[in-house]
Amino acid sequence: MTAISPLQTIHKKGFFGDHHKKKESDLIKISEEKNLYIFQIFQYKESKLQTKNLKIDNLEFNFESCKVLSNKDTRILWTGPNTWLAISKKESISKTIKKNFDSKNFAVTDISHSRAIIQIQGFHSKEVLKKGCPINLNKFEKNNCAGTVFHGITIVVDCINDNPNAFNLLTLRSFGESLYHHITDASLEYGYISL
Repeated sequence: MTAISPLQTIHKKGFFGDHHKKKESDLIKISEEKNLYIFQIFQYKESKLQTKNLKIDNLEFNFESCKVLSNKDTRILWTGPNTWLAISKKESISKTIKKNFDSKNFAVTDISHSRAIIQIQGFHSKEVLKKGCPINLNKFEKNNCAGTVFHGITIVVDCINDNPNAFNLLTLRSFGESLYHHITDASLEYGYISL
């Protein structure tokens, strides 16, 4: 991918907020996830195809709400009834999806360049998200996801790890800078490293 990243002009590396006299491992880490291929996959109601037989990158589709299936390169997020987000580092994922998900049974949309993804990790990352997000993050654990808002900005929260906590926050590209400012502002009291 050669597109300009959504946060290229505002994401500055360094230490910010109350980071003095704190161990680096205790600080929140904020980064932009780039060069990911993102596809929204929706199965039509009229479709008779059994999606449990379909796979992307050896991952079967999940029908349990707010759950994620993943391996080292690909994550499949359940985002609604018969709706998933496939997020991958592999460029070949596009060919796999086009081959396995025909237009008679699925609506497939490449949204790779239309999303900004901010990753926040660290022991205080849940506390940062609680400042602007109404969902109960206390019960969130690895491979949970949910659509919600953060300070009025629509996001998808994807928990990628729970020791320490790490979340990918997906939003529309046009809201990327605003979300970044809200996240970094909420992180100042804990201190953070921008990677």
